[in-house]
Amino acid sequence: MQLTVRLFARAKDLAGADAISVKLPDPARVSDLRTALKEQYPPLAPIVAHLHIAIGTNYAPDDSALEAQTQISCFPPVSGG
Repeated sequence: MQLTVRLFARAKDLAGADAISVKLPDPARVSDLRTALKEQYPPLAPIVAHLHIAIGTNYAPDDSALEAQTQISCFPPVSGG
């Protein structure tokens, strides 16, 4: 399956785009997405383990199933004061 993944903050900067296309096996889980991001977009590799991945409007654990029509977003952790 092919997913469009929206990126924010540092992830957007590293990928050089606010959305990317990621190819995944069908069926796939969030953990498969993390692996694909590292392989298909190497500049994201240093932060993939720390990304908050949302399916629709809810953050999703790594065992969550993904579907081709699902809205996926990736947010790096936020820090600051």
